[in-house]
Amino acid sequence: MEKFTKLTSTAVLLPIENIDTDQIIPARFLKVTDKIGFGNHLFKDWRFDENNEPIASFALNNKIFSGSILVAGDNFGCGSSREHAAWALTDYGFKVIVSSYFADIFKGNALNNGLLPIVVSADFLQKIFSAINENPIIKLVVNLESQTISLENTKEQASFEIDAYKKICMINGFDDIDFLISQKTEIEKFETTNKLVLK
Repeated sequence: MEKFTKLTSTAVLLPIENIDTDQIIPARFLKVTDKIGFGNHLFKDWRFDENNEPIASFALNNKIFSGSILVAGDNFGCGSSREHAAWALTDYGFKVIVSSYFADIFKGNALNNGLLPIVVSADFLQKIFSAINENPIIKLVVNLESQTISLENTKEQASFEIDAYKKICMINGFDDIDFLISQKTEIEKFETTNKLVLK
């Protein structure tokens, strides 16, 4: 995974509540196991009509909005546990998802795939929606080390929570195996010490 410490980016607004994983990546696209290419099918039934033509009114087709941050309504990622939803979002180019609530399984899948889910209050979420609707080129600043998200060049800022282990992994670009390898020296030291104790 890529290392993540700080991101400054414009954002795409998707102010819809209860977006489930079948809307994020429809079930008919789950037959393949390669993560590459899933972004082409992200929000497929919302982005394209029956003739596979882009639906101009949908947020991801609106050229006013762009960036590697998606700001969505409450309860994002509900529904089935498919990890493909996180694959599709990251393959499309999103690095951060902001909402006032995430389904637990989706949140775990996102973190495991280098996608940072940030939970903010409903009030702060509305501030983001309002600020970007007023000025689509305003940027959000996400600082993982300090666990803050802010609207650039304003005083609007919020803190967010993240599991300490997942924070270490994201900052270092580790998956679970990478993390274990990084602890090799400490593991060997522990094994040597405990062998001596047992003797």
